[in-house]
Amino acid sequence: MADLYVLTAVGRDRPGIVAAISGVLVEEGVNIEDSQMAILRGRFCMLLILAAPPQVGRARLHQALEAVGERLGLDAVVLAPLSGGEEEQGAEPSCLITVYGADHPGIVHAVTSLLAEKGVNITDLQTKVGGEQDNPIYVMFIEAALPAGLDPEGLSSALAGVGEEQGVEVQVAELPSDVI
Repeated sequence: MADLYVLTAVGRDRPGIVAAISGVLVEEGVNIEDSQMAILRGRFCMLLILAAPPQVGRARLHQALEAVGERLGLDAVVLAPLSGGEEEQGAEPSCLITVYGADHPGIVHAVTSLLAEKGVNITDLQTKVGGEQDNPIYVMFIEAALPAGLDPEGLSSALAGVGEEQGVEVQVAELPSDVI
């Protein structure tokens, strides 16, 4: 049985980061089972779930990854054992929530607090600040899995108060199940 790890790597965006990290993983016989990568404010951020042969060992794998991280000038390379061990399937998203309005602190907290209160599981969340520097616009996209008994219309009604309180527009749309 393979050892499961979570790898996080962050560094100034440039070509070759994925190739270098995945090269180390191939050399060690490690499989990338799940991944999410994005550029945030000029930093390339990668989050990987890895399955490594037991003979590789965490210390050896971490040393190899840190060496490539130093060579690339990455800000951080973190390798941690994945707790739980057994493979878990994440919730399947059933709706898309969009938030749009003037940027200010507290939008993410207000929206996600209401989602947590309603038992909504966030499966993906992305934010961007755009617009002009003196009038920034905040955009947030959330894919979420709704609990039994809560439909997109009910969630939309619940989020209306948060939207009003935060001065943002909030919309909820059902995701077609065959697209996910």
